[in-house]
Amino acid sequence: MFRFLRKKRVEEAVPEPRPEVNVAPEPEPEPAEPPRAEAPAPEKGGLFNRLRTGLARSRGALGDSLGTLLLGKKEIDESLMEALETQLLLADVGLEATEAVLERLTARVKRRALNDEDALMGELAEVLAELLGEQHRPFEIQPASPFVVLVVGVNGVGKTTTIGKLAQRFKAAGHRPLLAAGDTFRAAAVEQLKLWGTRAGVPVIAQGEGADSASVLFDAVSAARARGADLVLADTAGRLHNKGHLMEELAKVVRVLKRFDEAAPHAVLLVLDAGTGQNALAQARTFAEVAPLTGLVLTKLDGTAKGGVAFALAKQAGLPIQFVGVGEGAEDLRPFEPRSFVAALLGAEAP
Repeated sequence: MFRFLRKKRVEEAVPEPRPEVNVAPEPEPEPAEPPRAEAPAPEKGGLFNRLRTGLARSRGALGDSLGTLLLGKKEIDESLMEALETQLLLADVGLEATEAVLERLTARVKRRALNDEDALMGELAEVLAELLGEQHRPFEIQPASPFVVLVVGVNGVGKTTTIGKLAQRFKAAGHRPLLAAGDTFRAAAVEQLKLWGTRAGVPVIAQGEGADSASVLFDAVSAARARGADLVLADTAGRLHNKGHLMEELAKVVRVLKRFDEAAPHAVLLVLDAGTGQNALAQARTFAEVAPLTGLVLTKLDGTAKGGVAFALAKQAGLPIQFVGVGEGAEDLRPFEPRSFVAALLGAEAP
């Protein structure tokens, strides 16, 4: 049970491998310089505090408002139900998830005797954590030669930065990652990925601007096998989910990888900007039509009050949220854990 602080709450042929290019990046600093992979991990309490700080805007829109509504309440009447519904919808929890939350909360309250001012808020926290937990599945790297992770999403959601942070995390955990610069439409994306690779001590496979993305990924998997890398993290060009020809290019990448290894890509992570709110659901549905999505990464939670979209995604997308981004540092991209997320969102103590 959560304990709450009181009141302040292609059919195409496989491309011939091209000579791999692993050029040292230009010394252009990123807006937020990532720490090196050998940096010590923060303590558990520190990680939760970073999560709580990163969710401050969403907590103001959802957690604090709910805390005010529920303070001192031990039962749910019609007026309270309407107020809760309004607040959840305003926080981008979404209609289906809101209906599920209210139905489950009402059922829980009927079964229990609530005897203190935080009891109803605690019950709500449990309902929210259960909703997130239904789809929850931690990200795992399975044995493969190599394990290929394809990272996809629309423009500007933070795919390249996410890959760099994941590379640092996985290398620090003992893996031997290799990065594939599959976003060949933006020279800046290639340079940014090379910068992350250099700082993390991870090789980057790239070709020239405008090169075929499927060919880059083919080269990267070949290089990973030759070098004994156990993990390929593949960047892809940002594409609008409503542009059919761009989505077909993504489908081509998947087909080419399967010609190399029938099981590849072994994981496909869709990166979503939390600030887009309910539009994230439309993106998830469309990308799922062309790529075998296995999980979601919800970024930029620190810059939005729409963190409630996590519940809408859990209810409707049918995919687990596996990582969340709550800041610019490498340590701010962290594995998603439902109970910790809810506690941080509602202003509770660490579970």
